[in-house]
Amino acid sequence: MSAPLSSRRNKLAPDPDVRCAILDAASRSMDDHGVRGLSVAAVLERAQLSTRAFYRHFESKDQLVAAVFLEIARGETQRLRRKMANAQSPVDAVAAWIDGRLDVAFDEHTEFKLRRLSLAVESNGFSSSATASPAYNAILEPLIEQLHRGLELGAFADIVPATAAKSIDGVVWAGTQRQLATHHWDRAEVRERALRFCLRGLGVAPETIERVAGRDAPARE
Repeated sequence: MSAPLSSRRNKLAPDPDVRCAILDAASRSMDDHGVRGLSVAAVLERAQLSTRAFYRHFESKDQLVAAVFLEIARGETQRLRRKMANAQSPVDAVAAWIDGRLDVAFDEHTEFKLRRLSLAVESNGFSSSATASPAYNAILEPLIEQLHRGLELGAFADIVPATAAKSIDGVVWAGTQRQLATHHWDRAEVRERALRFCLRGLGVAPETIERVAGRDAPARE
């Protein structure tokens, strides 16, 4: 007895170039219409691809959005790692991560895509969704690494790094969101408040907090 036609049919493997074309078209569509306005049909029209091509690479619109978010987040993670690379201690690295994330609101050169990603991921609890959590976790990854390192070296006390990273991100996002909404906050003030609050929560020595929080933010990368 012959095998069913569906099992005998040769299925095309995913094509990296086609996947990149879909992601690029989706990213540009999100720039134009936002996450809520993203349409698979519009993405395929922009990429000049078929529905069959789409489903060779993605199972759903949500999976496509998650992939776009993750691509942007990987770029942001690399940028944060560069800012943290010259930190002389885990405390300085945490401060560099906070400075880097504040760029989203206070640095006019920050990419529009990164602002959109941050707004989508951080707002309305979206960071806990299956769509956004991979991107959110990627951005937190370098911070969590330094929190682990600082715990091992005794710079931080009695913390759970993954939980502490989410708390730090929440503090930074509060200042970021206010600035994005009003555009009249002073970066140095927001930075100092965030650093003092976060570093105290990590159990950092008071003299170290004064050293880190009292200096100006480093130059933009």
